[in-house]
Amino acid sequence: AGELRVRRGNLEEDLAVFGGFIEVAHNMVRVLADVAERAEEIDLARAQAARDRAEARLGQAHTEIDLIRAEAALRRSLVRLRVAQHSRRHGRADVGRVEVGP
Repeated sequence: AGELRVRRGNLEEDLAVFGGFIEVAHNMVRVLADVAERAEEIDLARAQAARDRAEARLGQAHTEIDLIRAEAALRRSLVRLRVAQHSRRHGRADVGRVEVGP
């Protein structure tokens, strides 16, 4: 789980990405993500609720798998929150769309 900022020319777009691979070769970066969410697609209230649920589940984890799942859910929600909030603070949510992919 992580944050990705795509720049092409003077356009920038923030994305939350989950899973996948990154390849850097010959002055080109290629990202193959399992999931990529644009900042403007992230519902802040929903991400905050997911964070709260994950934090509550951390305190209630009875097994190692419960703990791993709660930590993963918390990581995903925190990435979504950072991407959405950063993009909105810097006014990028409504800037022109950058096409990601071939």
